[in-house]
Amino acid sequence: MSFIWRRRFSDIFDEIEDMIREMERLAMSMMENIGARALGYPGEEVRGPLIYGVRITIGPDGRPIIEEFGNVKRRGRRAIVEERREPLVDVIDEKDRVVVVAEMPGVDKDKIDVRVKDGKLIIKAEDKDRKYYKEIELPPDIKPETAKAKYKNGVLEVVIEKERKEEEEEKGGIKIRVE
Repeated sequence: MSFIWRRRFSDIFDEIEDMIREMERLAMSMMENIGARALGYPGEEVRGPLIYGVRITIGPDGRPIIEEFGNVKRRGRRAIVEERREPLVDVIDEKDRVVVVAEMPGVDKDKIDVRVKDGKLIIKAEDKDRKYYKEIELPPDIKPETAKAKYKNGVLEVVIEKERKEEEEEKGGIKIRVE
């Protein structure tokens, strides 16, 4: 009786082992094509890395601000892969200046184009392997002609001075005469 029992369970375990091997084979096949399949583009080859990230910060009003970055954008139910990716950007609005810090690894300094246009900071970089693009709204009181940019170790830092307020504005506001 033990021979029959072993034979039955041996067959069951062999079948389970075969099923596990088949699942591993399918998983490997899916991983090879995950970029195109995950994005809903069967047959298309997705080149380069797929980058999607979310940054959550708390705004000045106490409400969360959710910012997406990378080269995968959601359009309804589908995802779109763009050639250019959005760098992760931090904007620090100080009393006398605005500092913008952007993570842009893998590009040469001379391939970066930074401009101020229509109240926005436009960051663009194109290298043979990577492309970045980002538009950032700036406060209205900046002086674009004072902008300075530094790029080191994949991090771009742009500093733009703000227009200086008069001494009395900073101390206690502007006195208004009552007639």
